[in-house]
Amino acid sequence: MRKKRRIGLFFTIVLILSVLGFLAWFLMTIFEGGNPQIAIQPLPGYLTADQKFSLVVTDTERGLRTIKVTVKQGGREVPVFSQSFPFQGLLNRGGVHRHETEFFLDPSRLNLAQGRVDLEIQVRDYSRRSGGDGNLGLLSHKMTVDTIPPAIRAVSRIHYVNLGGSGLIVYETSSDTDESGLYVKDLFFQGYAASSEGRDGLCVCYFAIPYNMEAKPDIFLWAKDKAGNVSKAGFYCRIRKKRFRQDRINITDRFLKRILPYFATVSFAADSGNKEKFLKINRDLRQKNAETFYDLRTRTSEERLWGDENWARLRNAATMARFADHRTYYYRGKKIDEQVHLGVDLASLAQSPVQATNSGRTIFTGDMGIYGLTVVIDHGQGISSGYSHLSKISVQTGQEISRGEEIGFTGQTGLAGGDHLHFGIMVHGIPVNPIEWWDPHWVEDNILRKLRLLDGK
Repeated sequence: MRKKRRIGLFFTIVLILSVLGFLAWFLMTIFEGGNPQIAIQPLPGYLTADQKFSLVVTDTERGLRTIKVTVKQGGREVPVFSQSFPFQGLLNRGGVHRHETEFFLDPSRLNLAQGRVDLEIQVRDYSRRSGGDGNLGLLSHKMTVDTIPPAIRAVSRIHYVNLGGSGLIVYETSSDTDESGLYVKDLFFQGYAASSEGRDGLCVCYFAIPYNMEAKPDIFLWAKDKAGNVSKAGFYCRIRKKRFRQDRINITDRFLKRILPYFATVSFAADSGNKEKFLKINRDLRQKNAETFYDLRTRTSEERLWGDENWARLRNAATMARFADHRTYYYRGKKIDEQVHLGVDLASLAQSPVQATNSGRTIFTGDMGIYGLTVVIDHGQGISSGYSHLSKISVQTGQEISRGEEIGFTGQTGLAGGDHLHFGIMVHGIPVNPIEWWDPHWVEDNILRKLRLLDGK
């Protein structure tokens, strides 16, 4: 009898414990405390136009009940998106536990003012917590409504630029401008803030018209604010046509025998003859060197580094080749290649000292492939000068340079037919005609006169 009582008591205790365990599990399930998770992309700092957002919400326990998206500004709450999900199956096992959706925020349609706005997303689940309202997932994101583009206008009025030449424009931007400059077709030329008394927003931009540019390229000022709003403005710019010389160059075996050892580090195909090696150097290596010159534009100073002095030319030197000469190469009487000479070749006595054309800072010193030993000086705000085929370099990268300071000696390193200096001027990495910069009247009319506008003169 006692045994039966013990067995009955045991089963009673087990039953009570099972009921209590079930109740505990049931209560923990319906009163679970995990908040719904929210993921949204993008999270922009600025709202400038109709913006699409991708929203993903999840709740692995009781399932999703509601989604509510609003924007708040100045005590005003504007509904953007809302959705409810039905309760399905035992304990909502058949309900929605993950939902992806998209919504749009259009500042104009929502009548949002310029300034701060808060995006708020509330997601509730089917938990019985919070008086039956469920757990709350909350995400808030601060943005700035900015739909007004920056202002930009030209200050300098007359701009005559030669094909293959340089130009300068002085312009003014509004205080919200973050970046500005000028486009010549798809080429962008960075503008720089100019120091001036009492006139904030004044900028200068040096630009180039490439020698091979079409007759009437689209040229315009461009400005962007921190929100990404963009403005464009036209200005008067007339491009003068220029004709460039044709030049014939005969490549001899004697010349190849002399220059090819200089390019011993270049990788040639096993069956390459001297002609094939020359073409690889004249084409592929030339293109690689041009890219290196172009990349140096990113090292320019934001400040002007040169003074009002004339830009110096190599002393006692004759001009052997001009800017944008179209060269046709012949080997054993047959045409093998065509290239364009993007500088001026100057010849004096062998190993003549080379002086800096104007003040600046060296941004490259060393071997430059077909150009041999080369020095590049940054003159600030996108202007640089290059000195190539040197026999010796007398300066180091990063060194401050004064106008007329000796930087090296002429030579015939690289792809050079004889001792000379290959001199070039680049505007934001684009080669331009150096002869303009050697002309004091051109510099006065096209550069210095416009720079005086910064001082109100």
